[in-house]
Amino acid sequence: MNKVNTSRFKDKAFRRLGMVVTVSCLLILAVFVGFVLYMGLDRLSWEFLMSLPSRFADQSGIYTAWIGSIWVLVLTTLISFPLGVGAGIYLEEYGKKNKLATFLEINIANLAGVPSIIYGLLGLEVFVRIMQMGNSILAGALTLALLILPIIIVSTRESLRAVPSSIRDASNALGASKWQTIWNQVLPASFGGILTGVILALSRAVGETAPLIVVGALAYVPFAPRGPLDEFTVLPIQIFNWVSRPQHEFVINAAAAIIVLLLITFVMNGIAVYLRNRWQSKMKW
Repeated sequence: MNKVNTSRFKDKAFRRLGMVVTVSCLLILAVFVGFVLYMGLDRLSWEFLMSLPSRFADQSGIYTAWIGSIWVLVLTTLISFPLGVGAGIYLEEYGKKNKLATFLEINIANLAGVPSIIYGLLGLEVFVRIMQMGNSILAGALTLALLILPIIIVSTRESLRAVPSSIRDASNALGASKWQTIWNQVLPASFGGILTGVILALSRAVGETAPLIVVGALAYVPFAPRGPLDEFTVLPIQIFNWVSRPQHEFVINAAAAIIVLLLITFVMNGIAVYLRNRWQSKMKW
């Protein structure tokens, strides 16, 4: 067998191996999702969504959990979006390309892979103890904002890099200032990618449990939060609380809550894909 045939054989083998691995992963995921649907689909109802937690499984619901999740998600978005996008714009468009910039870029990329529990410990010390926010929604939102900031910064910089330099040169040649070029030309062209990165980062934040447990999110909250300084719980913590109980009825409740959380995640990811495709179809360079 010559080198050409050997290369073709390796290429076919790798392609088939990749297909087998992909199909296997999809089958495992389908089994898990199917099991969750089988367990919890019958439990889903308007009463389940609007009921407070209870020690009786058939009377317990996820009202406080999904209200807390919405509070945390909204505050996390308001905090992380301007900071992450602003930092990405500065580092890519204004920052000097030197050793310090390279050092910052490497560390920001590394922070995106830090385990979430580390951010929880940081939030516990800074927001809960030093700033004395307690186990409030605001402390949890600030902690999750720190968690997803590196992801937003990296995605913003990559989206800005994808804009051709000819657009910047044409704008500058017409007499526009640097900020006018960024605001009127670069950001509209890259906003689809930026928004996609933000939504995917928020999708990760929705499912995080460890950092919120560390900062003091409660497993049982008998009331829905009304402000950013109230105590709270979220869907992942409520699911964890029910799964840890020995009664089978609470496991069914957990499966129903998982379905709600999956729907939220799928909707957010679907919006990200739609916005990306929409902006890409508009941009013709």
